[in-house]
Amino acid sequence: MAFWDYPASPGVTMPEKKLPTENSSVLTGTRTRVQDITPLSGLCALCIYNCPMLCEVGKSAFRGREVLYPEPEEFGLSTAAANKDFGLDWSDLQLMPRLSEVFGTEPVSDKMIFESVDISARCGGVDLKLPVFIAALGSTDVAKRNWEGLALGAAISGTALVVGENVCGMDEEAVFAGGMVQQSKDMEFRVRTYRELWDGKHGDIAVQTNVEDEMMGVDFYVASKLEVNTIEKKFGQGAKSIGGEVRVTSIERATELKKRGYIVIPDPEDKKVQEAFRLGTIKSFERHSRVAKPDTQRFLERIDQLRSMGVKRIWIKTGSYRPAEIAFILKLASETKADNVTFDGAGGGTGMSPVSMMNESGVPTLYLEALVLKACQIMKSKGMHVPDIAIAGGFSNEHHVVKAIALSNFDDTPFVKAVAMARAPILAVMKSKYFLELYKKNALPRSFVEKYGSKPEHFFVASSELVSRYGAKTYEKLLESGAIGLYTYFTKIEVGIKILATGQRKYKLYLLDRSDLAALTERVARVTDLPTVEEVDKELFETILSK
Repeated sequence: MAFWDYPASPGVTMPEKKLPTENSSVLTGTRTRVQDITPLSGLCALCIYNCPMLCEVGKSAFRGREVLYPEPEEFGLSTAAANKDFGLDWSDLQLMPRLSEVFGTEPVSDKMIFESVDISARCGGVDLKLPVFIAALGSTDVAKRNWEGLALGAAISGTALVVGENVCGMDEEAVFAGGMVQQSKDMEFRVRTYRELWDGKHGDIAVQTNVEDEMMGVDFYVASKLEVNTIEKKFGQGAKSIGGEVRVTSIERATELKKRGYIVIPDPEDKKVQEAFRLGTIKSFERHSRVAKPDTQRFLERIDQLRSMGVKRIWIKTGSYRPAEIAFILKLASETKADNVTFDGAGGGTGMSPVSMMNESGVPTLYLEALVLKACQIMKSKGMHVPDIAIAGGFSNEHHVVKAIALSNFDDTPFVKAVAMARAPILAVMKSKYFLELYKKNALPRSFVEKYGSKPEHFFVASSELVSRYGAKTYEKLLESGAIGLYTYFTKIEVGIKILATGQRKYKLYLLDRSDLAALTERVARVTDLPTVEEVDKELFETILSK
């Protein structure tokens, strides 16, 4: 009998039995032959000679290091994230609605409607129509292929979008002099596309830079030539605590990237590798970014240079590092008077992050926010500059956003001003483009047509609104790019936040606070310092009944 099969002692919760998924995962395209596996290894309890299945070990025998990553064949056409249960997520927090108190509006029924909730936000010096922006999307193919939809969709939604790392370095047409970028058509396209329908008030186009980008002078280039006002400095991400990675299928492209200074594996200039590629044994190359150790003095000097050039806002992006590194990043942000720090929890991902790293490395999002909030409280008590905080890592639903913001408000205003998303916006754009493609092929699923109609103007519920707002020609562009899908998804998030806030009788977003939340488990109570449901209003409960 396994330990989880023994009856629990009174008051003791036994751990749930969870089977490992390492050797059978949709991420790596692997499967075990049977479900009866060895819990410790994840391998079939009986591994046989004539097994036709490819578990992770089996596939690795053929493809080696390729199996470290999400299916290479889907690179550029997919996003990936951890499929591990971290034992704690936003569903472990419960909103505690009110009846007899009202905040942020007059206690009059005609005004206490959810459509009147103000969910506008301000994060890192940028005004947002909703408390969500799109986290850095860089040189990975899935971002580039969907950029027009992401940029236009973010702009018309009134939110910010961050251009991610390595865009100039990956631009085949980029012009360099002395190793410094002078022009990048791809970067220009990304900035220009966002600004095409931007209202100039809500949101902004920011550019992120990593160690290679700094070596190439990307931040100086976008600040001086493209007049980018928000620069985000990168210190890692939640999906991986190493450098950025992409996959290229052209040996000429791989060779060019190596000459630009990138790490390319296998070496495209190696004669044996060239022959293996010709034979089809090697099908693609990995391009890796370097891992850098933060140099505080150099960082401070770089920020001073950017501000002297007219950059208005400095953001920092960091990953799911251990508690000491959280403190280090926030102290650095305080010293530089950074406007925003985005903390990206473990488990997220977009294009090409090692599966084992997404699953087994880093601090998961809810744990990460709890640690960040403790640091912010200490900094505030010491009179230090506390930057705005954005949280990223697996966000896709309105209740995630509401809980993340409420959890961070200890007194008058939340530390977390917004949530950053990546995979969900990409999904909204990709799904929209794919179903438009199906429509053009007259191949829409019958069940979809029966429910929502056979034409885009029918099944995209925002069609008439966007035609009225921008005209038929621009609407067509929003449709073809998938921007309409992102805009429509964001409207769902907006209304969902309003509905949940109304349940709390909070008619302004930043009135949401920790009193709106309760813990459903002892673990989340311990991590967040929130009361459990039965502890909420305990004293008030008795006082009301005693009068």
